[in-house]
Amino acid sequence: MSRRRVDTRSSLGPDDEVMPYSDDETDDELEEESSEGEEEAPERAPQPQVETRPTDVTWKVKANDRPYHQLPEFKKKVFLCIKKSKYSGNAIKTYKYNFLTFLPLNLYEQFRRVANVYFLALLILQIIPEISTLPWYTTLIPLVIVLGITAIKDLVDDLARHRMDNEINNRKSEVLLNGRFQEAKWREIQVGDVVRLKKNDFIPADLLLLSSSNPNSLCYVETAELDGETNLKFRMGLRVTDERLQEDHQLADFNALIECEEPNNRLDKFTGMMLWDRERYPLELDNMLLRGCKIRNTDWCHGLVIFAGGDTKIMKNGGKTRFKRTKIDELMNYMVYTIFALLILVSAGLAIGHTYWYEAIGTKAWYLFDGKDQTPGYRGFLSFWGYIIVLNTMVPISLYVSVEVIRLGQSKFINWDLQMYFAEKDTPAKARTTTLNEELGQIQYIFSDKTGTLTQNIMQFKKCTIAGRNYGKWKVIKPFSILCQLVDWSWNRYADKKFQFIDHSLVAHVRSKKDKDAMEFFKLLSLCHTVMVEHKDDDLVYQAASPDEGALVTAARNFGYVFLSRTQDTMTIREMDQEMTYEMLALLDFNSDRKRMSIILKFPDGRIRLYCKGADTVIYERLSPSSKHKETTQTALDLIGATAIEDKLQDGVPETIAKLAKADIKIWVLTGDKKETAENIGYSCSLLTDDMEIHYGDDVNEKLTRRQASRRDDPQAYRRGKKKTAEPFFPGSNKNALIITGGWLIDFVDMACECEAVICCRVTPKQKANVVSLVKKYKKAVTLSIGDGANDVNMIKTADIGVGISGQEGMQAVMSSDYAFAQFRYLQRLLLVHGRWSYIRMCKFLRFFFFKNFAFTLVHFWYSFFNGYSSQITFEDWFITLYNLAYSSLPVLLVGLLDQDVNDRLSLKFPKLYIPGQQGTLFNYKNFFISLFHGIFVSLIIFFIPYGAFLQTMGQDGEAPSDYQSFAVVAASSLIFIVNLQISLDTSYWTFVNCFAVLGSIAIYFGVMFDIHSAGIHVIFPSVFTFTGVASNALRQPYLWLTIILTVGISLLPVICIQFLSKTIWPSVGDKKYEMELKEDDDKKKPAPFQRGRRSRRSAYAFSHAQGYADLIASGQSFRRRPRAHGGPQESIREIPRREAENI
Repeated sequence: MSRRRVDTRSSLGPDDEVMPYSDDETDDELEEESSEGEEEAPERAPQPQVETRPTDVTWKVKANDRPYHQLPEFKKKVFLCIKKSKYSGNAIKTYKYNFLTFLPLNLYEQFRRVANVYFLALLILQIIPEISTLPWYTTLIPLVIVLGITAIKDLVDDLARHRMDNEINNRKSEVLLNGRFQEAKWREIQVGDVVRLKKNDFIPADLLLLSSSNPNSLCYVETAELDGETNLKFRMGLRVTDERLQEDHQLADFNALIECEEPNNRLDKFTGMMLWDRERYPLELDNMLLRGCKIRNTDWCHGLVIFAGGDTKIMKNGGKTRFKRTKIDELMNYMVYTIFALLILVSAGLAIGHTYWYEAIGTKAWYLFDGKDQTPGYRGFLSFWGYIIVLNTMVPISLYVSVEVIRLGQSKFINWDLQMYFAEKDTPAKARTTTLNEELGQIQYIFSDKTGTLTQNIMQFKKCTIAGRNYGKWKVIKPFSILCQLVDWSWNRYADKKFQFIDHSLVAHVRSKKDKDAMEFFKLLSLCHTVMVEHKDDDLVYQAASPDEGALVTAARNFGYVFLSRTQDTMTIREMDQEMTYEMLALLDFNSDRKRMSIILKFPDGRIRLYCKGADTVIYERLSPSSKHKETTQTALDLIGATAIEDKLQDGVPETIAKLAKADIKIWVLTGDKKETAENIGYSCSLLTDDMEIHYGDDVNEKLTRRQASRRDDPQAYRRGKKKTAEPFFPGSNKNALIITGGWLIDFVDMACECEAVICCRVTPKQKANVVSLVKKYKKAVTLSIGDGANDVNMIKTADIGVGISGQEGMQAVMSSDYAFAQFRYLQRLLLVHGRWSYIRMCKFLRFFFFKNFAFTLVHFWYSFFNGYSSQITFEDWFITLYNLAYSSLPVLLVGLLDQDVNDRLSLKFPKLYIPGQQGTLFNYKNFFISLFHGIFVSLIIFFIPYGAFLQTMGQDGEAPSDYQSFAVVAASSLIFIVNLQISLDTSYWTFVNCFAVLGSIAIYFGVMFDIHSAGIHVIFPSVFTFTGVASNALRQPYLWLTIILTVGISLLPVICIQFLSKTIWPSVGDKKYEMELKEDDDKKKPAPFQRGRRSRRSAYAFSHAQGYADLIASGQSFRRRPRAHGGPQESIREIPRREAENI
């Protein structure tokens, strides 16, 4: 049995060193976070024999008894009187549709959009003869096309989810059925089944460990999918199941009843009781194998399924899938509502005008008599609905489908970007959503995990100092490559070939056996640890509790001090060519309080020695006054040396953070690591700099307390609407950084937002999500979260944009993300290039789309003043139907897909180009009303210039083509030229495709117009195509072409002038790019020389060290039992109590 550690902590504040992996809080409890969330992580220890059954235990699992779980008492109501078992199947489901539900469910979702409901209502109105002013097909055809394209996109997305679900659900495991193990798919596994797993298998469900191939049913698991940690954890079965459930027939006869907690998201907790043969056995987390983990260093193991499918902890921990909508989406919806209001007001005004006009003129004009006995008021009412139909194109139905097409194309560009492709792991960037691309151009806050996201999570032994002498170079410097070659380890057959070191002098000192300090140094590294060793194919495989401990033992191995094996009482190493065995007398494992590890050994010659390694801050306090290598000493230890271990940053991390900071994006690091580790990484990746003033948790609490006191003293100031006092938290112009722990996360948003950098340490997955929620709620900012482990999933789902890194810690973060790639450095390209381009393109597309529809629709409004407000249309029916579908859609669509104000190189070179997106300056209500007034102006020109030209005209043949149909053709032709030339003026990046689209749209217009105005089609459909011969008759008149040219020229000339003045007098940030380039070249400075004593040069060893396997080693449960040849001086290793340890 393992031993409970003595707890010497007495602090009532948040503990920087302890982090529970998950919480049970809900999103409504953001205000209730307190230091109570920082409970001590549970440790493996014997529990007192007191029955702690919950009073409301309802989750019961019976082994090998599937019918038991179908009993009526375990049924729950699903719908009306339909019930099903409360125990989930093991199949997971992330898809939305199946064959039967796709059509009705998809239509239901699409008609939840107000615009689609609006157009359906219009279609119904157009069927009513009394108010229909347009044929029904003018609305039906666009509506069907929009619904169809959206449905196809949704179907493609859902088929991808089906494939992913099937890939997981069809994995194979061995399940005990009918007395023998049979291969079964994961989807077929049920609660109560006994499952056999083998080495490197993924665990299919939450299992109670019954037995394994290791002694005492020990099982090693890799929990990267759960907590983001790649070091191995051990789980252990109960002694009774270990002894009695080794054979297949024993497992088949196993009929225990498990009573435990209901399914929940607590990764750090499990409580239950096993009832077997009238005995009760308590269960805890160490007895459980959780879904998502991987079996390691264990040939086989057996487990009983407790939770399956959606009830498993990893699925419960994923958080709710939140529907994400971009800021532009929200703004666009408000603008559509504004257009609705304008439409109703305009229609009502015109209907009132028709009422008065008919009463004053219509009733007296005999030629207007239609035989209907209708009052002017009723006719005005009908006219209102008629104008709702006529002016419906103010709310363009094709807007939404065009936006979807643009987003899909932008997502493909992200997927196809070779500069975001990681060749080493054959991992391309992946846009897993098609709805959030433009939001990438508006990010204000980035929340990043540390381990595996900023770092590689790979520790490397780089340098060391022994007896005051420094050894090791940081890297090979090419001009001196002869002097700085890598050490050749061919002399050591046990060496790890992947280990690299650059200093031959240290190898020479060790091999000479004359440098006693160097020999003692590496002997300590090979003995003072809790590493487990496995012999595999004539090679040694070390399994360490933390990567840095593994790096130290591997370094000793390469320098000739090879750790070979251990038992409960001994450790065996190979010292150069001689194998030596040392007896362990006591082992003090690393923990967060001591920040060091110690071991007491008895040498073969009878000497007893204590070896200790740890953080410099605690080692220096305990050095002997006679130590030769310490300036000031205090107690009893001799200092041998120190090591420099690097958790290497991913390539390009400092440059990426610096680039994003220039773009005015604030980066917060949210990590479960200790404060010191996070701070050191902050310096390494340039998030923290030496000119920043660092503020820690206690300082934060003091400032917040003072702020709250000032609020109480002056409550009137806050009642008047002030959100915060005039006095800032950090007066002065210095840069500030905040480093806080999970317990200080309340009421800190205003303070944190004043800082250049924020690091939150020891935060749980739920607290990570809470930090993101606080910033979203109180700062109304656009947020992005990036992480690589399952412990980042909640944070990824909470942020406006979630990015997953496909790294060392599994794929859970990627599966929950909106965008995924392999390296943190690709984030700058995702935001500064693709995000910025997507935002600019979408803004330009929306501005022009609203303009062209206002210009088109409001022509009907001006025409109303000349037709008695009678809901008559200006253009031909088919022109209205095809205007947004064929005549004006392609050029603006290509601008939304391909336009660039600057290329990708300049976008990365000048991060300040990103700022307009954060400020939302390219699309807002100001831009909307500019588009509205621009549309009003163009519609005035399009109507009144042809109207004036048609007043007194004479054709070449002596006839005056001043009829309504010729007027409609001239106005329509002018409109097509204007909108296509206007988008040409707005296009910044020209390609052959853009040219083809503009010219092709004009050509399609004339081609279709001449076809539908031909006599042949009129003969076939006389009631549908009524403009017979109009186009050929009107467009052969030169003065009508002059009218079109005049209309187009007057419409475009003010735009050209305004664009010229804007670029010369009021240039935008993008227009200033070349000035910025010159300024940046002038401002380049040489890097500051190296300075001693900088805060960024910090010793960090052991701050990231995790608690090791000391309990396991001390208990002897990881070793096979063997008879003792003779009694030793002690029965087992004595673990020294902590209070005694402090005095060593």
